[in-house]
Amino acid sequence: ASDKDSGIQSLMCNIFSVDENIDTLDIMWPTKGLISPCFRAKDRTAGSAVSELEELAEQYEDIMEDCGHGRFQWTLFLVLGLALMADGVECFVVAFVLPSAEKDLCLSNAEKGMLGLVVFLSMMVGAFLWGGLADKVGRRRCLKVALGINCIFAFLSSFAQDYGFFLFFRLLSGIGIGGTVPIVYSYFSEFLQMDKRGEHLSWLCMFWMIGGIYASFTAWGIIPSYGWGLSMGTEFQFHSWRIFVLVAVLPAVASLIGLLFMPESPRFLLENAKHDEAWMILKRIHDTNWRAKGQPEKVFTVTHIKAPKTAEDEFIEIQSSTGTPVQRWAVRSLTLCKLVLRNMASLLSAELRLATLFMAVIWFCIAFSYYGLSVWFPDMIKHLQYEEYEAKTFHRERVENFHFNFSLENQIHIEGEYIRDKFISIEMKSVKFEDSLFEDCRFEDIRSTDTVFENCTIRSTVFYNTDLWEEKFIDCRMENATFEHNKHGCHLDTMRENDVLIYLVSFLGSLAVLPGNIISALFVEKVGRVKIIGCSFLLFLSFSQAAIIVLQCLFCGVSAAAWNGIQVVTVELYPASKRATAFGLLNALCKLAAVLGSSIFASFVGVSKAIPILLSFSALVCGGLVALKLPDTRQKILH
Repeated sequence: ASDKDSGIQSLMCNIFSVDENIDTLDIMWPTKGLISPCFRAKDRTAGSAVSELEELAEQYEDIMEDCGHGRFQWTLFLVLGLALMADGVECFVVAFVLPSAEKDLCLSNAEKGMLGLVVFLSMMVGAFLWGGLADKVGRRRCLKVALGINCIFAFLSSFAQDYGFFLFFRLLSGIGIGGTVPIVYSYFSEFLQMDKRGEHLSWLCMFWMIGGIYASFTAWGIIPSYGWGLSMGTEFQFHSWRIFVLVAVLPAVASLIGLLFMPESPRFLLENAKHDEAWMILKRIHDTNWRAKGQPEKVFTVTHIKAPKTAEDEFIEIQSSTGTPVQRWAVRSLTLCKLVLRNMASLLSAELRLATLFMAVIWFCIAFSYYGLSVWFPDMIKHLQYEEYEAKTFHRERVENFHFNFSLENQIHIEGEYIRDKFISIEMKSVKFEDSLFEDCRFEDIRSTDTVFENCTIRSTVFYNTDLWEEKFIDCRMENATFEHNKHGCHLDTMRENDVLIYLVSFLGSLAVLPGNIISALFVEKVGRVKIIGCSFLLFLSFSQAAIIVLQCLFCGVSAAAWNGIQVVTVELYPASKRATAFGLLNALCKLAAVLGSSIFASFVGVSKAIPILLSFSALVCGGLVALKLPDTRQKILH
């Protein structure tokens, strides 16, 4: 019994000496006398724990230099790049499908707004959740689960025929994909040596841009082709935009398959006292790289790695060793949640508080401007086109016994009279009838878009196989009007102009990121992370209407360098045990800024051109000034 008590006492001392955040009041232990010696040992061991972590960091850097940079890192680069590409695609999917899905799902303006909002909110939750779990459960494991959730629910959303189900599936899909950014950068950085870290993390950022290009290019080629797909009556429709949703999930599927062949981060394993597993992975990296370089005889000489002492896993096992399976699962989950929350709280500790505050301001500023202007640019282009358009207006026309066999487009008819007229097999696009009379008319096989009848009198008129339902008639008087075989649901707008404009502008904006990515990747080690961020905040904006598209391309290209710099600095500022947690928290803040920026900037479309630009400029200047306070981390060993 005394030996057993001595062993338990030793284990508990290890717990408290390594993790100062564990609260003894939360631990239900039958022998309270065993805990008191830990407090006496805590002060003696705290310094040694810190030195062990520093020793591990230096030894790990030496090992990564010995392993070299080669085939293994490039393979992992491709796999994680596809995951990052999936995140980039997710940001565009809903925006691209809305022009078509709003007709298929009969979406109101409020429902469209909610659908766009839920994407960023779900990604915010995902970043916060998976970032925290990745530091406690493992990078690879969390990334696999996150991508799996995204693949499953994105697939289901393509078949959802109801708005509620579509919204629910996109919500869960976003929670899954939200974890990719914080995990991918933390995961990849722990396989890189110091002099390669900034450059290759910047190259990895390029995949997010490739995701935007992939999304806009495939949407451009698939969605306007409404003839693609199938229909089973009015209950099941599978049109081209649903095919695009399936194609958009392919990068996540490819990354998930690739992850099955990739190992866990050895640095994470060492932080959790799994020495043997980490050693086997490091040997695999070493042998893979040197065999690819034609030196298979080079031997992995590392025999022992100094791993810090930790007893978190044993602590969880002790708490969950008894009880029913459900009780054990509940205890494990509760303990894991406590550890994750304490890890998040430690980001505001004395040594990390200032860095976290600075990074939060910079992330928020750049995200607010980037996502706000990304919404404002295409909406402003469409608004400017609308301003240039003048609808044809017809006053008090009287038409009798006429057969309309041609489409009506961009017309306003005021106080007209239509007597015994026929509207057969035509399309009505952006047509408004106001204070008009229809008597003994027939509407047959009509397909309409943005067409309304306002304050009209409709007398003895037949509507046969049309999509003119109640919402199209505003304050109208119906006298003996007949509706037969009405088309149910909403129908796709066949106009390609707006679709092409949306995809073209997004495609050019994504393509413009390429130069910024290349420049930042080539010079991030020479110029420094902080200068890359600061220079990227210098944005010269034009008020010229003709320069809107060029301005968007310039803005996206310059912003890419800032994103690269800020992500590399985030990886290097935080220790391994808190890296994914910090990245997840900052990425969640980024998504919150995206929601605010998108909402605020969209409200100024058609109201003011100056205010969105001034808001963006102010945020960028603020972020740039704060970025100057960051340390230069080029020669910093990852702790």
